Amino acid sequence: MTALTVKPRSRLFHGHEWVYASDVQNITGSAEPGDVVALKDVKGKPLGSAIYNPKSQIVARRFSYRKQDLDQEFFVRRIERALNYRKTLPLDQNLCRIVWSESDGLPGLIVDRYGDHLVMQTLTFAMSARQNLIVAALVELLQPKSITARNDSPVRKAEGLELEKKLLHGAAPEPFEYKTNGMVFQIDLMEGQKTGMYLDQIDNYSLVARHAKGKRVLDCFTNQGGFAQAAALAGAREVIAVDVSESAVEMCLRNARSAGVAIGARADNVFDYLKTAEKAGEQYDLIVLDPPSFTKSKQSLTDAMRGYKEIHLRAMKMLQPGGILATFTCSHHVSMGDFRMMINSAAVDTRRTLRYLDTYTQRADHPVITGIPETEYLRGYALEVIGGW
Repeated sequence: MTALTVKPRSRLFHGHEWVYASDVQNITGSAEPGDVVALKDVKGKPLGSAIYNPKSQIVARRFSYRKQDLDQEFFVRRIERALNYRKTLPLDQNLCRIVWSESDGLPGLIVDRYGDHLVMQTLTFAMSARQNLIVAALVELLQPKSITARNDSPVRKAEGLELEKKLLHGAAPEPFEYKTNGMVFQIDLMEGQKTGMYLDQIDNYSLVARHAKGKRVLDCFTNQGGFAQAAALAGAREVIAVDVSESAVEMCLRNARSAGVAIGARADNVFDYLKTAEKAGEQYDLIVLDPPSFTKSKQSLTDAMRGYKEIHLRAMKMLQPGGILATFTCSHHVSMGDFRMMINSAAVDTRRTLRYLDTYTQRADHPVITGIPETEYLRGYALEVIGGW
């Protein structure tokens, strides 16, 4: 087996599982993209097994601390372990992420469950090359009616992989409604957001909605209207949802009707809407900011933070003492410290004093590994505007 010698002080020795090209001291033997390689330190001590791809900046990703091959038996064991963990969680087992890449010891593999149907993403060369083995393991463990490949993430390009969407097993369903926690969502496995819908925020919809009773609520970047719908179900006095996509707004209204609640929604650029609403003197009791990721790299972080600050400035101006701002970032490049500093800077500029009420993170079916900061990407807070002392 080909072996990679990892330089001292590399991130692998600090809990991470990735080996960058700059971390490799030398390579013994030859390996093709997607092969399993052995890792060792400069003294020859074994460090485990990793998947290899010299085309990627991340040339190796460790998946085991011992010598291990990627056969079907391995995938059955590893996926079964991931399933057993999810069974311990107080969430809808039929609407959840059942495999999440490094967090489940399967680098580059994502599997989401939507009832009897599964959606799979293979984001590394090794997982893509073993797609049939993974499908066989999923069929053995779960007997799904269908498995769809949503390999349309740009991340695949860094691995030298093509983008594709296709059916891997069974018969794909037509778009359908799914009800969970009293809320209704539209599921389109082939064309919907991510693998069908955003799963990581589902718990946060209800958590934020605890602040909504009797309130006038604004849900920005609403997408399917999760926060808007949950606020209406929790007894909000009025709910307005805003998204730039007309189809998202239509879906948001459809979901609310199916859930038996009424909300207002409009298709508009959120930056423009906030600017206009603020100038018009609009006031809200609860404002939710849940934008898409403003940055995919460290290089664009400065511009992203400007965008975050602008929407926070305008939202804060529409909140009076007692008003609540629920705000999120879904980029792991935006650290907790950076996000909090931006919030405070916006508060200073708007002469608002805020206190933290709640802290939010991604749903527990997207587990965070202590040594891999990339596994923690969703951060959020509920903050209350308080009057002057």
